[in-house]
Amino acid sequence: MVRLFAPVPAEAPAELTLGEERRHYLVHVLRLGEGDALELFDGAGRAFDARVLALSPLRLALGPARVAPAHRALSVLQGLPKGDKLEWVLQKGTELGAAAFYPVATRRSLVKLERLEDGRAQSKTARWQKIAEEAARQCGRSDVPQVHPPQPLLEAARALPAGTQLLVLDEEERALPLGEAFRLVSREQPVALVVGPEGGLAREEVQALVALGARPVTLGRLVLRTETAALAALAVMGHLDGDLG
Repeated sequence: MVRLFAPVPAEAPAELTLGEERRHYLVHVLRLGEGDALELFDGAGRAFDARVLALSPLRLALGPARVAPAHRALSVLQGLPKGDKLEWVLQKGTELGAAAFYPVATRRSLVKLERLEDGRAQSKTARWQKIAEEAARQCGRSDVPQVHPPQPLLEAARALPAGTQLLVLDEEERALPLGEAFRLVSREQPVALVVGPEGGLAREEVQALVALGARPVTLGRLVLRTETAALAALAVMGHLDGDLG
């Protein structure tokens, strides 16, 4: 089944007209024609059976909304890594159920916020959001994670929704496994995971996060790459919440 992401008003209409970008994708890339069926999702948790009514402009008939079951909000504060590693975390993290991503600058990040000035941060964030949208389309999600603009680590931590439990992947932590800490969090409480960049987090950063109420945790004895650690942690938490496995 063809799936397409597009915003839908809160009061979903019986018919929806889409813009040129989505028309090009459906008509010229996927070769859909009048009468063809597809699934439309709005990124906020609703999906609709849809049918192509007309091609120019592109009009769709919408069926009743199907609302995805509510899941715990899992956010990832990912230390800015080198190359395209962040894109990998966004894509696979979306597949693993993350609700939001915060690319963060840390003391040991090789990618500095200064390099993302002069509009680059805005264009990067737009590209990252597109990656999350495409990953949601491919994996069958009806909601799309929000990708926040890059910002300093502690600013992102302070901007989290009230009541969020911060868990910090800390290479020096030995006593508290991620799974054990996660089980201590109420099922209704959102969780945010802090993952350092290639060089890990500085001790002062871990201490500052602890002062904000964070718990340092370990994923075990293996040393994982930054992009692997984020995804492994999401898989653990998804399993414990009953969404994976």
